[in-house]
Amino acid sequence: MYIPPLTAISPIDGRYHNYIGSLRSIFSEFGLLKFRLKIEIKWFQALSECPMISELEPLTDIEKKFVKNLIDNFNLKDAERIKEIENKTQHDVKSLEYFLKEKFSLLKSLKKKSEFIHFACTSEDINNLAYGLILSSAKKNFILPIWKKIICSILSFSKTNKSIPILSRTHGQPATPSTFGKETLNFAYRMMKQYKKFKKIKIFGKFNGTVGNYNAHHIAYPDFDWIDFNQKFIFNCGMHSNIFTTQIEPHDYIVEILNCISHFNNILINFNQDIWMYISMNYLNKKSNSSEIGSSVMPHKINPIDFENSEGNLEISNAISNCLSEKLPISRLQRDLTDSTILRNIGVVISHAFVAYKKMLNSFSKLEINMKAIKNDLDVHWEVLSEPIQILMRRNKIENSYELVRKFFQNSKINEKNIKLFIEKLDLSEEDKKILKKITPEKYIGLSEKIVNQFERYIKFSDIL
Repeated sequence: MYIPPLTAISPIDGRYHNYIGSLRSIFSEFGLLKFRLKIEIKWFQALSECPMISELEPLTDIEKKFVKNLIDNFNLKDAERIKEIENKTQHDVKSLEYFLKEKFSLLKSLKKKSEFIHFACTSEDINNLAYGLILSSAKKNFILPIWKKIICSILSFSKTNKSIPILSRTHGQPATPSTFGKETLNFAYRMMKQYKKFKKIKIFGKFNGTVGNYNAHHIAYPDFDWIDFNQKFIFNCGMHSNIFTTQIEPHDYIVEILNCISHFNNILINFNQDIWMYISMNYLNKKSNSSEIGSSVMPHKINPIDFENSEGNLEISNAISNCLSEKLPISRLQRDLTDSTILRNIGVVISHAFVAYKKMLNSFSKLEINMKAIKNDLDVHWEVLSEPIQILMRRNKIENSYELVRKFFQNSKINEKNIKLFIEKLDLSEEDKKILKKITPEKYIGLSEKIVNQFERYIKFSDIL
C-alpha cells in the first residue's frame, strides 16, 4: 500500500524517504516476507534432494523452474495475499505456508508434494534465517560500502590538509598546535577499527525445530543425521550454524552487529561535533549555495545543519539500537514473542544511521578551509609555546623550570617579542635559545605531518578496500 511521504508518521518514511529508498527492499515487511519465502522454498528443495526422504521425490526441471520463479517474481500482490491470509489465521509464518500451498496447487505434481512445505519447522526456524539474510545483505550492500565512503572521505581530507597547522584546544582552552590532517586522521583510524570488526562478525542461524532438539525431525526419520544435514543447509544459506539453542536463535550476533554500529555512530557523532566546532570557530566554511537559506530572519547565516541533522539521527539510531541490544538476548524459558516485535525495528536503527551517513558525506564535501582565521588564531596565542620552553629548560636541568615558565606566562604580556626576551635571559645553550626563538605557534606541530604520511605504514588499507 502506497503511503504518501507527507502523511507518514515516521520521519524515515516521511521527511527522509529519499535517503533510505534502497533499504526498503530488505527492511520492509515486503522484504521480510520475501526472505521468509526464500528460506521456505530452499528448505523444501533441500528435502527433495535428500535420498533418505523417499516420500518426497526429487523436483523435476519444471518444478524447479516453478519454485524458482516464486522467489524471483515475488511481488507486492503476492505479499498482499499473504497478509490477507494472516488476517484470518493471525499467524504470519503459517500464512506464508498456506500461500505457498496455494501456489503449489497451480502445478499438479507440486500439489502432491506440498505437505513437505515447512516440514518439521517451527516459525523461528524460518524467521531467524530470514533475518540472517536481511542482515547479511545490509552488511554487504549498504553498511560496509557507506562506512568505506565516510572513512575514505576523511582520509582524503587528512592527506590534503596534513600540513595545515591549527590551534588545538584541550578542555576548550588554547593548547599545543596540531594539523588539520592529523586531527581528522584520528577519526578515520577509529572508524577503520570498527569497520574491520564489523566485517568479521559472523551471522548465525538455527534450524533445529520447536525447542532446538530436532524432535519432529527425529520422530519422522530417526536414522537420519539431521544435525549435519541442517548445518549444511544453514551454511548453504550463507550463515554459520548455531546448534545449541532453545526454540529461538538467541540473537547474540545481532547484538554484536548493533553494538558495532552504535560504536561507529558514536565516533561519527564525535566527528560531527568537532567539525561543528571548527565551523563555529571559522576554521571551516561551508561553500555557499545561492538558493540555500540558513536562517529565517538572519540572511547572513549558513548553518552547519547537515552535521547537526546527522548527529541527531545517529543519536536516535543508537537509542533504538541500545533498546534492541538490551532486549534481544533475553527471552523467557524457550521463547516469548517480544523479540518478534523488537526485530522489526532493526531497519529503523539502520535507516536513521543511513540518513546520518548521507547527511555527513554531503556536507563534509562542501567544506572549505579558512586559512586566514586559522592563522589569526595561532598568532594571538603565543602562550602555547610555554610547553617547548619549559621542556628545553628541563633538559638543561634548570631548577623549577615549570614554575618559572608558569610565573612568566601568568604575569607578563605574552607576545613574540616578550617571549624572545624571556628566552634570552634563560640559562640555556645558544643552540637551544636559537631553537626556541625560531619556534612559532604555527611551526610547533611536532610530528603531525609525519604521522599522516606514515599512516599507511601502520594500517592496511586492504582491510577496507
